[in-house]
Amino acid sequence: MLDCQRSLFDLPDDVRYLNCAYMAPQLKSVTEVGLRSVASKSRPWNVGPEDFFRDSERARALFSSLIDASADDIALVPSVSYALATAASILPLAQGQNIVVLAEQFPSNVYVWREKTRRFGGEMRTVQRPSEGAWTAEVLDAIDEKTAIVAVPNVHWTDGSLVDLEAVSARAREVGSALVIDATQSLGALPLSVANLEPDFLACASYKWLLGPYSTGFLHVHPRWHDAPPLEHNWQNRANSEDFAGLVDYRDGFQPGARRFDVGERSNFALMPMVVEALEQLTRWGVDAIAHTLQEKTDRIALRAREEGLDVAPSDARGPHMLGVRFPDGAPAGVLEALRTRNVHVSQRGDSIRISPHLYNDDSDTAALFDALRQFQR
Repeated sequence: MLDCQRSLFDLPDDVRYLNCAYMAPQLKSVTEVGLRSVASKSRPWNVGPEDFFRDSERARALFSSLIDASADDIALVPSVSYALATAASILPLAQGQNIVVLAEQFPSNVYVWREKTRRFGGEMRTVQRPSEGAWTAEVLDAIDEKTAIVAVPNVHWTDGSLVDLEAVSARAREVGSALVIDATQSLGALPLSVANLEPDFLACASYKWLLGPYSTGFLHVHPRWHDAPPLEHNWQNRANSEDFAGLVDYRDGFQPGARRFDVGERSNFALMPMVVEALEQLTRWGVDAIAHTLQEKTDRIALRAREEGLDVAPSDARGPHMLGVRFPDGAPAGVLEALRTRNVHVSQRGDSIRISPHLYNDDSDTAALFDALRQFQR
């Protein structure tokens, strides 16, 4: 168990922020790094060629260590939609094949596959929400010999309900399907190893559980796809781009591994140092320790919710870091606005009141949440 880390964040004492799945508050150290980084462009003569590569390579290495991967398998992207557009441009789909997704899955991991099925004559196969427990059995049933791509998260973004990715990965390999994972709502708070899962692609935005800035993210690309064409052609993803004098000598070759899939201007001098600082703090805490600590917090929240007559999935059916609370007759009108007037911050996704604490929360935040919710109890 980790102690409360609230002092590392700029959170006023009266704010009860239980909404990390929406957007993580920024660490004070990340803000400080960001301010210095923004100011650095005031003196561009101090920016050398090596600065275009140093922080991006450090971020690549830190992220790869979180998922048991090689840094050569990591591309730097501005968003999950960019990452998944890359995956969709590479993965094959024949007429009559299907792509498996979850009902009410995050839109960035749906729209791109809908467009691909329209273009190539495939079928979108949407797994409906199970009445109880996790999604895994229904996902496995949906995968068959005509499945070309399984595109799923580790946890559902509305309520943290789990998908057993090891079971899904095994089934995908059995039928010869590609596996694409959106890990944005789990990575950084839930251990994940691509060494076990062997996904074709794994995408993750930085601004939630990785505690990083907006407009940054990562794409893990299995080595089997390293020779595929990138979504865009920029100067940095080409071989020997470190030689600025030689940039006029155009090259057909790319940087090694997944670097060819990096977004242009990946060496964002303001954002990339912030990404590095956030990942270094996560590494110091350790994802296993974060998950264990958050499991204790969400289990206590779940127990309190059941005592109040609210519906919550069992602990083994959801991730350790978030949970969905449902009222017997659906979410009350105006519930979020009423909570915000008391400085209690959560989200509503569908009929679920999504609660997603982090290390900056303590039992007083939970007490304030249920004090605020009690006005809606009959």
